[in-house]
Amino acid sequence: MTDRALVVVRAGALTTVQDRGRPGYAHLGVPRSGALDPLAAALVNRLVGNPPDAAVLETTLNGCALRPRSTVTVAIGGAPCPVTVGGRPAAWGAPVVVPAGELLDVGAATAGVRAYVAVGGGVAVEPVLGSRATDLLSGLGPAPLTGGTVLPLGTPAGPPARVDGAPQPCPPAELVLRVTPGPRDDWFTARAVRDLTTRAYRVSAASNRIGLRTEGPVLERARTGELPSEGMVLGAVQVPPDGRPVVFLADHPTTGGYPVIAVVRAADLPAAAQALPGTPVRFVPVRRR
Repeated sequence: MTDRALVVVRAGALTTVQDRGRPGYAHLGVPRSGALDPLAAALVNRLVGNPPDAAVLETTLNGCALRPRSTVTVAIGGAPCPVTVGGRPAAWGAPVVVPAGELLDVGAATAGVRAYVAVGGGVAVEPVLGSRATDLLSGLGPAPLTGGTVLPLGTPAGPPARVDGAPQPCPPAELVLRVTPGPRDDWFTARAVRDLTTRAYRVSAASNRIGLRTEGPVLERARTGELPSEGMVLGAVQVPPDGRPVVFLADHPTTGGYPVIAVVRAADLPAAAQALPGTPVRFVPVRRR
């Protein structure tokens, strides 16, 4: 039994192992997966001295609690939340030393949705297709964490960053998503195409790692048939039969038969990972590059 490990005491609503994902396997039906907020994941890795592709923990809404078997350095970022070590307040957004056997408690998000926990050495679960990421759609990677799960840790690669705190973007009060029209915008009426980029939507509570679902105006089709399944990309805005747009996130299916009215710029997707249900959503049209 190695002492380089974390024991999960409280798993929270949904805590998974994530890294940069496994791009390049869409032709095999394997989604990219990986951290929904890759900027936050990369920052906490940097704070503890890990390379940017080290595996971290991604929590959802109410955090998690962990007990290391040996002294470790951790950093928590992404959604702001209270952090305690052994019941004492600890820093968020900065390196923190957690002695062996002490309880690290990552509390409920005070804003945003997903917090990221990096540990010096990274989470060293067995990789699958080159990644340690949990993929909720395909089932690849480790299962979502449960109480009692033991997570092996790697060997620290470098010293923690010498900072008191690192600036991080605030979760969005309004989610602005830049979209390029198409490839199937011609499947919708002119009014529907106009409504997408001029009317207000909100984040639905049914959103998950697969897609950000929206509530708002129904987009009317100009065609009544169904498409043969075709390739889907990260950020695709697919419109299912209920007419409400769904923005595909990291665990999205690689093919689909509902028409895609637009595609969101990749740079806008990290904010989508932190948008709470009810957050206003605005789709802003941009020209094709």
